[in-house]
Amino acid sequence: MVILSQLLPGSSSSFSSAQNHNHRYDVFLSFRGADTRNSFTDHLYNSLLDVGINTFLDDEEIEAGEPLKPELKNAIQSSRASIIVFSKNFAYSTWCLDELVSILEQNTNFNQIVIPIFYHVEPTDVRKQQSSFGEAMEKHKQRMETEINSEKKSQLFQKMESWKMALTQVADLKGKDAKGRKETEFIKEIVTDVQRKLGLLLSNTLPRLVGMDDYINFIGTWLTNRSRHTADILTVVGIGGTGKTSLAKYMFGLHSGKFNKTSFIEGINRKCNECFNGLHDLQKQLHKDISKKYQLQVNDVCVYTSILEDALARKRVFIVLDDIGSVDQLNALLGNKGLRPGSKIIITTKDASLTERCELFNSQVSPKHKKLSLQGLYEYDSVKLLCVHAFKSEKPKEGYKEVAIKLAKYCDRHPLSLEVLGRSLRKQNVAYWKECIKGLKKEPLSGIEKAKKALKMSIDSLPSENDKELFKHIACFFVGIDRDMTETILNECDINTRSGIRNLTDRCLLSIGWNNVLAMHSLIQETGRDLVLQESPKILGERSRLWCHDESFEVLEHKKGTINVVGLALDMRMLEKETLSGSLHLKTDALSKMDKLKLLHLNYVKISGSYKNLSKELRWLCMHGFHLKSMPSDLPMNNLVALDMSHSSIESFDMSYSNSQRFVRGLKWLIGSSSKEKPVLGSLKILDLSFCEQLQYVGGFLELPSLERLIVTNCISLIEVCESVAHCVDLVHVDLRNCYKLKKVPTSICKLNKVKTLLLDGCNPRESQIKIRGMNSSDISINRENLSYDISSDSNFFTISLPSSLKILSLANSNLSNESFPMDLSCLSMLEELSLSNNPIVSMPNSVRTLPRLERLFMRDCKMLMSVEHPPRTLRVLDVKVYLHKLPPGHKNLLRKVKFDAEMSPLFLDGVSELRDSAFEIDGMVKIEAMADVEEKISQSLGWTNLEAIKEKRLSVSTEGGLESFECQTQMYYEFGIFSTVYSGVEMPGLISCKSKGSSISFTIPSSPKKLQGLNFCYVETDYSSFTIPSSGYDLELPMIKISNITKNHTWIYKHYIDTVRIDENGCLILLSHWMFGPNEMKGGDDITITVANGFDDDHITPAYRTSRFAVGSSSSSGSIVECGMGLVYDDGKNEEKDVLGYYKSWNHIIGGDLSAFQLLTGQYILNRKEFWRWEPRFPSGRPFINNGAIHKEYGPRFTFKAFSQKKSAE
Repeated sequence: MVILSQLLPGSSSSFSSAQNHNHRYDVFLSFRGADTRNSFTDHLYNSLLDVGINTFLDDEEIEAGEPLKPELKNAIQSSRASIIVFSKNFAYSTWCLDELVSILEQNTNFNQIVIPIFYHVEPTDVRKQQSSFGEAMEKHKQRMETEINSEKKSQLFQKMESWKMALTQVADLKGKDAKGRKETEFIKEIVTDVQRKLGLLLSNTLPRLVGMDDYINFIGTWLTNRSRHTADILTVVGIGGTGKTSLAKYMFGLHSGKFNKTSFIEGINRKCNECFNGLHDLQKQLHKDISKKYQLQVNDVCVYTSILEDALARKRVFIVLDDIGSVDQLNALLGNKGLRPGSKIIITTKDASLTERCELFNSQVSPKHKKLSLQGLYEYDSVKLLCVHAFKSEKPKEGYKEVAIKLAKYCDRHPLSLEVLGRSLRKQNVAYWKECIKGLKKEPLSGIEKAKKALKMSIDSLPSENDKELFKHIACFFVGIDRDMTETILNECDINTRSGIRNLTDRCLLSIGWNNVLAMHSLIQETGRDLVLQESPKILGERSRLWCHDESFEVLEHKKGTINVVGLALDMRMLEKETLSGSLHLKTDALSKMDKLKLLHLNYVKISGSYKNLSKELRWLCMHGFHLKSMPSDLPMNNLVALDMSHSSIESFDMSYSNSQRFVRGLKWLIGSSSKEKPVLGSLKILDLSFCEQLQYVGGFLELPSLERLIVTNCISLIEVCESVAHCVDLVHVDLRNCYKLKKVPTSICKLNKVKTLLLDGCNPRESQIKIRGMNSSDISINRENLSYDISSDSNFFTISLPSSLKILSLANSNLSNESFPMDLSCLSMLEELSLSNNPIVSMPNSVRTLPRLERLFMRDCKMLMSVEHPPRTLRVLDVKVYLHKLPPGHKNLLRKVKFDAEMSPLFLDGVSELRDSAFEIDGMVKIEAMADVEEKISQSLGWTNLEAIKEKRLSVSTEGGLESFECQTQMYYEFGIFSTVYSGVEMPGLISCKSKGSSISFTIPSSPKKLQGLNFCYVETDYSSFTIPSSGYDLELPMIKISNITKNHTWIYKHYIDTVRIDENGCLILLSHWMFGPNEMKGGDDITITVANGFDDDHITPAYRTSRFAVGSSSSSGSIVECGMGLVYDDGKNEEKDVLGYYKSWNHIIGGDLSAFQLLTGQYILNRKEFWRWEPRFPSGRPFINNGAIHKEYGPRFTFKAFSQKKSAE
């Protein structure tokens, strides 16, 4: 029996917030100097400083027996967090032990963050005072026993007891164990953890934009003020280089957490103009971002527009469409059916009239539209930005003030020009600055032309011709290309690429994207291409580089090429129909005069004639869609470095000119005879034959002695790869994925000692299995999806021979069952990543548990998987995702149970959001069961009475990452010590005694002799909107709940496991929750405030955290909270033999347990699994006007869940 409190509706009081604790340091570093001062601790200390974490480290040693210095106690009390490095001799130091006691006092009294580091010591030895810790305590005991003075002896005894208690207590906290870890990776993990717990991660990725405060405030207000009746579009207009993209990225990173569905589509106009399927690819990216669905196999832009329209009409979204260049692009991405009210769209463009001309404004409910014009910086900010890049300071150096003001004025306050010009003038004297100004003033220009001239001057000032040629090469052909590939190709073009790229990035003319691709601002790229145009303004064939497809076609069609041409690109698919006058066929003799041609792209070009007169200087040849069935034998390829024949019609690739020559060369190789004949492709390092669907044979590797990368993926007709591949002694990367008909993998690969990546996923080597134990183990680092076997269905077992040093292994798509899985994997003692995806396993194989270093386990699309129990304790990532659309009709995900060992550390768990069944449990993380199945005594303990009517109701819900909404019975969810259920209705249940209109309620907990057991909180949510509800309904987002104990200065913000609920014409839903608060969290006299909102931005959320996923406006966008209410639940005093809620209370990471992983700052907790994403870049790095010379890197979250173990049993 449980008693519900009868709290009067009006019982509230004024609140007095606890005084904030002032912090001088971010981190106090505690360590034993003799053990780690000059090694681990020094490296950790410097790594913390490198990322801007203010860390206290005491450099002085102390004599044994000396008391803890007052300044150290003050430093501990003035720190937000403490890191304690436990090493072998830590406990021998009384000073270290006293520090430990002080730190734990701060943790107890002020919730200071504490991170124990177990540096080559066992946590158990610390907890139980064993090994060196036991020996140290014994030594202290002996010293105590020799003390004659009884008072001092008593003091020593009390101190020893406090030391023991502290050691036991700190070992039970979530710490980090250095055992078996690389020190650099281990330190990086610690630093990232500290950044996250201090709320510094995102603030580091969003540096302040110089001179953009007004724009930031305007857009921030616009984003916060959301209408329930209409969607809003903001068009940011400005010439190139004024900061449109940088501003949009900044605001997206700052505010994307307000919205459940977000997308940032960058560089739209460039991608549409340079890629044949550019617009369609952008549609797919947008659809994937806002729907979280698997990419649909739809190749028609119009059809995809219709799909996007449906998604945009149902979901509140925040979308940035960057660099829109035409109305057609907007129509394809947004359609004309209208946006869900509350949605926000930011469009950046150079044309202010584009937005209102799109079809969206003809929809039934037209969106509200505002324009924001970027006119450049104020004069003060212009000088400031110039100085930041020229002097690494916001003010000019002495003697430079006058020239800095003049130069900023000439640049018309154009941010990109100021940034690039400032970098080019770094370390130059005043006289050089004056000459620069004089040169800029020679021609009276304005607007964009003046900006281009400033950029051109920066390019002209590059220190060498090498850098200038490299810049033009990249501007014309290599933007969006992998940096390593660019270096490989251009190094063979007599260009020092590595140092050149570094010089270009230092001057802000180039940036390196998150995926190692080269990125360049469109205005800088345009300026670079203008330099090439000026070589011959009227005669196309006299230019050094031809990148425009129309111009390249004209030069080839009319045979206007000259010896000046070093690079030419033509993709026939990019030409307008009007350009194609008559025949599409071109002649090879159109290339015969281009003797210096080094870079040639002829994609989907039908070209006939002899190839013998092509330039012998060719370094990069790309011929996608090549129409012949074999490589031309007369093509001069001796100097080729990269050959890309993807999507071609070739049936065989073998550069031995004839069968007889092939036989002779092969014989010479077998008998070891040396040959002075120069190989046909002697310089080739990269060969790409991917997606050649008619390719059956790849051989002739005797002609490719320098080959480093062999890419033959998705060649569905490939039968054989010649054993002569062993002749490619420099080969480091082999990709044969999805070559389904491949009979065997060449066994000679085992002779290649430099191979680091071997990708065979989706192959079917039937004749023999590869054995690579003979390969140089120290060089092997086989990548993910790397080594797989398709075992026939009647196989009962298979054998595998692999090097013991192997770190990453994939057995995906291998038809492996539990019975056929290898029983012994003990030889793979170094394995860190294992993929068992798409196999018919029912449970995690037992042998996987024996892998001592396994960190990542992938069991994606294992459709028969029912349980994962006791994975290795070292595991950090577990992926059990099943794509529901791949399941047969009527089938569902079978996974029911995930169970971890008691000592398990937190890990990322992906794939549980697609689970549809009512009965599911992840041990220690989340438990879901149908309300109809919940035991009556549990409901009674929660105070949930008279809820029979809701148990049979059904509701359509979805979770983040779920492919679609799914219908289920009313469910009970349990996580973080919070029980909850969601159902449709209009009135709160009778168990809610205290109600309040609106989205918040405040009260004071009355004094009671009974023990407080928990708190029930409920709200009613609806959506008051003029928007017509589709017949299928639409998704209503569940807001967050914030409960603040003002008296104790504690705040808990809870984001529900469920993200959205499909509402019907009723338009209302009810969420009922029970929070298991105990006396340590709440007691009589405490002032409590509960608020429901989509996000929070008030004094209870630290400013550093306001940039994170939950730093959002104070109003709810999920819908309107009509009413909320609460009721306190007390223990009735009856002594029951077994606590009904004992199992739930045994979980470790709940309210009242260990929530350190979810702690933001002192007393602040964000209870949301999805908050623990791994940051992965989504944007290219480095665009204009970043303060302090910082590189602007933007990151987007890939959402995962963070799972935890249950609480350890008492020892």
